[in-house]
Amino acid sequence: MALDDAALQKFGFIPREPKDAINIDPLQTGGILTEEARRALLEWGDGYSVCDFCGGVLDLIKKPPIEEFVHSALPEFLNIDVVRVTHGARESKFAVMHSMAKEGDYIVMDKLAHYSSFVAAQRARLNVRTVPHSEAPGYMTYVEGYATAIEEVIRDTGKAPALAQVTYPDGNYGNLTDVKRISDICHSYDVPLMVNGAYSVGKMPVDAKAMGADFIVGSGHKSMASSGPIGVLGVKEDYAGIVFGKSPTHPAKEIELLGCSVRGAPIMTMIASFPQVVQRTRNWYNEVADARWFSSRLADLGIVQKGEMPHNHDLMFFEAPVFYEISQTAKKGRYFLYRELKERNIHGIKSGLTKYFKLSTYQVGRDNLKYVADSFEEIIEKHRTA
Repeated sequence: MALDDAALQKFGFIPREPKDAINIDPLQTGGILTEEARRALLEWGDGYSVCDFCGGVLDLIKKPPIEEFVHSALPEFLNIDVVRVTHGARESKFAVMHSMAKEGDYIVMDKLAHYSSFVAAQRARLNVRTVPHSEAPGYMTYVEGYATAIEEVIRDTGKAPALAQVTYPDGNYGNLTDVKRISDICHSYDVPLMVNGAYSVGKMPVDAKAMGADFIVGSGHKSMASSGPIGVLGVKEDYAGIVFGKSPTHPAKEIELLGCSVRGAPIMTMIASFPQVVQRTRNWYNEVADARWFSSRLADLGIVQKGEMPHNHDLMFFEAPVFYEISQTAKKGRYFLYRELKERNIHGIKSGLTKYFKLSTYQVGRDNLKYVADSFEEIIEKHRTA
């Protein structure tokens, strides 16, 4: 490719089309920046920016108050002993897996775990034993299945798994399983537990110690109103020396973080949004009420929510036979729903999906949710009478 003037015209500033739409994408509703974070993004967007103030360990920068945020505010927020910021939830999971287990060891995780959990284990050259879930419509992870999986690993290898993980909630159905019971089971076998809270930390009240979590993972760009990529990793004191072990050649640098945690705009947007993030977790039960209201409204249209009922999270999975039926004869085929929603300034259901789709009601608000539900009803009536 010749980088002449004509070719370069493809690049430069590119506007984001759906930025002003009603957003129901589960990947985005909890990551929408606050106004303070938008200002921070412009203020701190140059390169590494905060590294100008670093004396060698980024999370020890006193001004701006990164040290206080990482080592005081976040541990209090998560109720866990030690916290670091990372480049995302998957990087947090990998850091724990890589430091806590040796090549060839087994770890146990729910079958509904995000693909990145499996990939993180594979990158660390670990084996995975999964815990099954119930069938439709609930898809709930079998809590007692953790005992079964751990015992299977002990039987097959002669030793317990190095680690267990539970996804809270799972990213498919938004189910919130009994983490405390899972923790008790794992600890009875001396297996530490990691909680992947990519869709919970920053949205809802989370108490790592109450759950019995040895490690807790969060996602700033999914759930903490931060510019990605950024995540958080909380670790119980017992394991902090292992996960955050120092380099023998560069003793100020932590190996699993490759010597430095997040630098630049992501950490500053997380700090900027943090006061509102803390406040919104205190409003969680209103968010659950909105989700349940929306689920009920769609049920009246023949669009059925799968997963835990009554639902306890904003992330929901729906089966919509009515939209699938329409797609068989609609002019745009299976893309008709995406186009109809786009015309109504609604973004978040992936192009081409009609029979099954996920969405999130988080921070959308009852008025906008009513508009979305009304839009679904209008689309159905429009195509039934066409």
